[in-house]
Amino acid sequence: MKTTAIIFFLGITTTVMSQTIPLEEFSQYPQAEISNDHVTMILMLPDFEKGSYRATRFDWSGIISSLKYNGHEYVEYWKTTHDPLIHEDLSGPAESSNMPGLGFDEAKPGGKFIRLGVGTLERPDDKPFETFKTYKILDHGEWEVKKGDDWISFQQSLSSDIGYGYVYTKKIQLKPDEPGFKIIHTLENKGNKAIETDQYNHNFFIIDGAGSGPSIEVEFPYGISTENDLSDKMKIEGAELKFLRDFKKGESIWMELQGYSKDLDDHLVTVRNVKSGAGLSFGIDKPLSKMVFWACQTTYCPENFIMLEVEPGATETWTSDYTLFTE
Repeated sequence: MKTTAIIFFLGITTTVMSQTIPLEEFSQYPQAEISNDHVTMILMLPDFEKGSYRATRFDWSGIISSLKYNGHEYVEYWKTTHDPLIHEDLSGPAESSNMPGLGFDEAKPGGKFIRLGVGTLERPDDKPFETFKTYKILDHGEWEVKKGDDWISFQQSLSSDIGYGYVYTKKIQLKPDEPGFKIIHTLENKGNKAIETDQYNHNFFIIDGAGSGPSIEVEFPYGISTENDLSDKMKIEGAELKFLRDFKKGESIWMELQGYSKDLDDHLVTVRNVKSGAGLSFGIDKPLSKMVFWACQTTYCPENFIMLEVEPGATETWTSDYTLFTE
């Protein structure tokens, strides 16, 4: 298999298309394509000068801008505007952490803290962490990207003078025998402080251009419930989330879901477009620590959380598994 290396040393017509920026508009940014007999995937590459995403909320690696199987599209960019420095201006399965970052609570104004997959950031003042704020990046670490025909890997190496350091690798491998892919994570703690953080995937699905509405259904392997108000937007039927109507521009919904256990079988979500018959299922080989669902007019996002605890000198691995299907 032909392999190339890209190294950065950083010192179907759709309903949504008219409401969002098309993929072609992102051709100016560094990107790569992988494919096999089943799936074609386009990914945006980390680049501190030219990358399509340079904010500090989400991990810069593994940002998927297009995911196609059997004539169906599962991912699109979901907004009508784009700015690489805006916290949410990205697409596809996109990973992040709800926690402020390593060392944030201890940092004084002007001090340092770290976001996994982003770099060493500056805490500008004594205000609490702001999830949607783009912080000043003091050190991007060293990024290395390698790819083959049906896989791509991202590696960020970062050291600091606040006790934290790591080598974080994310490899996306298309499945050879069925439509889908795996995201294989490895986090090696190179510092002298433990790495303790959550991680979640926002996902940002748009299946065959359908926005949030009755054509989209979300299913879990357990009976779900929530204490959040669903209003006239959605309803829960046993293990399923269903939209009651099409969302209008500016509308959104957020809920935290209960009902799961620590059983790995509970870490599974299925999202389908009942009109086009396309859908996908995904999960991680670690127990859920939290499950959130958010949707706006254009995208619907089951957000699955895990916890990471890596002692100095130790290595943690975990794998996300996505299977695509048509009915």
